Amino acid sequence: MKTIIKLYVPLLLSGLTLITSCTKEFEKINTDPVSVGQEQYNPNYLLSTAQLTYTGSVDFAYETWRGNLIYAATMMQGMSSVIGYWAGDKYMLNEGYTAAYWEKAYPDQIKYAADLVEFTKDKPQYNNVHQMGRIWKALMFERLTDLYGDIPYFDAGKGYYTANLYPKYDAQQAIYVDLLKEVDEASTALTAGGDAVIGDLVFGGDVAKWKRFGNSLMLRMAMRLTKADGALAQTYITKAVGKTMLSDADNAMFRHDNNGGRVTQNRNAQVLLGDGGQENYYTRWSSTFINYLKSNNDPRLSKVAVTKLYLTDVTKAQNPAYITTASVQKGMPNGKDLSGIAGRDVRQDPSYTDFTDYSSPNPGMLKRDGNTFILTYAETELLWAEAAQRYNIGGSAVTHYNAGVTAAMTFLSQYDAAMAINATDAANYLAAHPYVATNGLEMIAMQYWAHTITMLDFYEAWSNWRRTAVPALVPVVYPNTSTGGVIPRRFPYPLAEGVSNAANYKTAAAAVPGGDKLTGRVWWDK
Repeated sequence: MKTIIKLYVPLLLSGLTLITSCTKEFEKINTDPVSVGQEQYNPNYLLSTAQLTYTGSVDFAYETWRGNLIYAATMMQGMSSVIGYWAGDKYMLNEGYTAAYWEKAYPDQIKYAADLVEFTKDKPQYNNVHQMGRIWKALMFERLTDLYGDIPYFDAGKGYYTANLYPKYDAQQAIYVDLLKEVDEASTALTAGGDAVIGDLVFGGDVAKWKRFGNSLMLRMAMRLTKADGALAQTYITKAVGKTMLSDADNAMFRHDNNGGRVTQNRNAQVLLGDGGQENYYTRWSSTFINYLKSNNDPRLSKVAVTKLYLTDVTKAQNPAYITTASVQKGMPNGKDLSGIAGRDVRQDPSYTDFTDYSSPNPGMLKRDGNTFILTYAETELLWAEAAQRYNIGGSAVTHYNAGVTAAMTFLSQYDAAMAINATDAANYLAAHPYVATNGLEMIAMQYWAHTITMLDFYEAWSNWRRTAVPALVPVVYPNTSTGGVIPRRFPYPLAEGVSNAANYKTAAAAVPGGDKLTGRVWWDK
């Protein structure tokens, strides 16, 4: 027995020593040496992800295809399609398509921007990337609330930080008040010489350009409220005077990369090149858009439109001998199909000769590694022209108008050098179509519509059209539309919200002016 005790005591003591040693170094021993903790994590990568996903989901352009193209592009008569599932062209409700932006925006966009803002809050070493995150988050929410109206905002994207998985819907009026405040404060707080932002894929960390971008965004947000809250609009328009974009060099755009495959490619290009179907052959520029350019002898026509691009509907191969001649460009009428029914089938329309004769977007606009335009100097100058005409704020309406129209032409070189329009051609166009103050607001809105269409930002074209009612689009005539034949005003809430966030969804849906449907209206749409 004594022998056993003599053997066990040293073993016990050595075991206790080992346990004590392990306990002292427990954290070190159980920490992955190649992992990244919160102290080492670089939030710049959250900005990179938020910027990429704002240009469209990484899941093969999911919401770009359904929201920006199928719905907004055709409702605004920038594009036309005879493909049966392009519901927007006929004012039909496809609940999966109208819900697409919401379904992707919250998990794929808002989550990263909200995480960036929360993670860098109260950390001076990350001041600049924090302020850029605030601006980018506001950019995302502006589009989201413009499409749906009242949405989860103040509590959205913070589930990890607040454990609130069922955020309430906030009133769009309150959202816009906060968006304007956020962009104003963040733009002011950006500091030259502060932390270097290495994750910025739009401006390369250029603080001066970010300040101008933030103030240009603030101007756009403020102008959205001209019919809903003119006093608030003027307050923030005045704040932006002298602080916005200075030239095309300030344009906010995301340059895509073809090497990453579908994940990093240009979203509009993927769809309109026919990756998902026959969009390349059966989706074309609308006759409304082409006729506007043609009737005004607009130099953009021979740059943005081509015929004979696809010679058959079987192959995706482009014809290298496509035609850019302005006189032969022809848009396809909206509200048509391939049903074989008289009055509906585009092949029975007086405009029809052959599909190859309808105008397609210039291939320079549809490069997989091309630019997605987010906000431009041309937009900004046209908004300043309106602010000057409407409120006498910010300088001369005619000066801003001329600058905006010129930039709306010269920016095309940022798609492709072959699409460049020189300043002389723009000046000749303006000489032939001078600004007339008595018709100024309509002229400005028409140019804004044309420019946002050439940007392929049909969401923005739709929002500004709802605010201004310009151009005076003629609704399509098509049987059994979901709107009674009127152009839609908003996207209904996703049906899934009635399950996952039921109580908040029901309250919000009941409060939509005109009902939770395509003909309902958001707060600023008066």
